[in-house]
Amino acid sequence: MSDDRCELLCIDLDHAEGLRTALPAANALDRQATRMRALGDPTRLRIAHALHAGEELCVCDLAWIVGSSQGLVSHHLRQLRAAGLVASRRDGKLVMYRLEPSGRQLLAALTTPVAEVDPV
Repeated sequence: MSDDRCELLCIDLDHAEGLRTALPAANALDRQATRMRALGDPTRLRIAHALHAGEELCVCDLAWIVGSSQGLVSHHLRQLRAAGLVASRRDGKLVMYRLEPSGRQLLAALTTPVAEVDPV
């Protein structure tokens, strides 16, 4: 017997169906998972923190701040932009990056301290 499975099939159908139908649509969950994965890399998370603190930064500044090459930072910025967490604008020869509101919200949610709970 496995400790993580019921020994008896006993579905509370009304309750379970109500919860199942209240879940977000699969495509909405896919978008959320993509955004969460985008911040799952330490370099992208550092970039997001830097953008949060600096408001709007160019690739040169971001590379210096996070301690990575401009090429690597550009690569990660493309991934963050594809996930809808970062936006960019051209300012002459510079490309300036900033966190989108969704990026700020996700960063705040991921970095909010959570009370530690002992496993049961």
